[in-house]
Amino acid sequence: MERKCDEGVTSYSILIVEDNLLMRKILAGHLRDLGHTVVAVGNGRQALEVLESSHFSIVITDLVMPEMGGLELCRTIRERDFGGYTYVVMLTAQDSKDEMMRGLEAGADEYLVKPVHRAELTMRLKTADRILSLESSLKKSYEEIKALSVKDPLTKVYNRGYLDERLVHEVKRTFRFERPLSLIMLDIDHFKIINDTYGHSTGDQILKECAWFMSNCVRKEIDWVARYGGEEFVIVLPETPLAGAMVAAERSRAGLASHVIDAGGTELRITASFGVTSFTPCDQKEDLTMAAALVERADTCLYQAKKEGRNRVVSVQL
Repeated sequence: MERKCDEGVTSYSILIVEDNLLMRKILAGHLRDLGHTVVAVGNGRQALEVLESSHFSIVITDLVMPEMGGLELCRTIRERDFGGYTYVVMLTAQDSKDEMMRGLEAGADEYLVKPVHRAELTMRLKTADRILSLESSLKKSYEEIKALSVKDPLTKVYNRGYLDERLVHEVKRTFRFERPLSLIMLDIDHFKIINDTYGHSTGDQILKECAWFMSNCVRKEIDWVARYGGEEFVIVLPETPLAGAMVAAERSRAGLASHVIDAGGTELRITASFGVTSFTPCDQKEDLTMAAALVERADTCLYQAKKEGRNRVVSVQL
């Protein structure tokens, strides 16, 4: 949880990289007094080991150190992903423009001249706080936009584009670990009649209810639901054999048939038809066309369920 220091900036985890023991202690003392969490090491090599295991929002590093100096450390931080943006402050022994330029060119955000004065350190941290707050806000906005790009706007389950992309990755994982992968395709029965009788707003409500119901019937963080198009949905069940997928589909079918939907004061019951398919790689060469084959075969089974009278489950093993 974020908390604020006395100066109004966020309390950060800060990594000090300084080979001079006295300077390390002075800096660490200043930063702890200001309310920050501090870890201190003696060179860039040690700093990288610490960064591999923990994220630090701010790194304050000396320019010249044994084993790995500040410039190489800064370049490495910029080249690698350490779990989020790291604001780097370079320490220089003297107010030299050449040293400042080298640090900034290596990717440093700011610099401090030694010996470090507390007032100047506080000012630099306020600048870091503004930059890191902006970066956090942009990252949150990006994640929200990304989430919207893979979700169906009406039902809030994954969309067709996400299904096409992620199913290929599920197939790759299935071949790698030689575990079964199953797919359920379902279609709401007589949906056109519902739209024509009660209107499209009621149809939309039914689609949302169906998506919500299916999402609550699957294993959290393992199975996932996508809207295939119109009134069709797909449920992907990793590490699930055909028998398990049949149980899941039948449970969903029966549950949906008994579920009452409140559509603007009118209580409606709907049914759906289900097509189920599954495959387990057995000494097979990886075949990414299996993703399309799963969808096609599940669709065929779904068509068969419709043909046989709807509100039923038909399955096949690939």
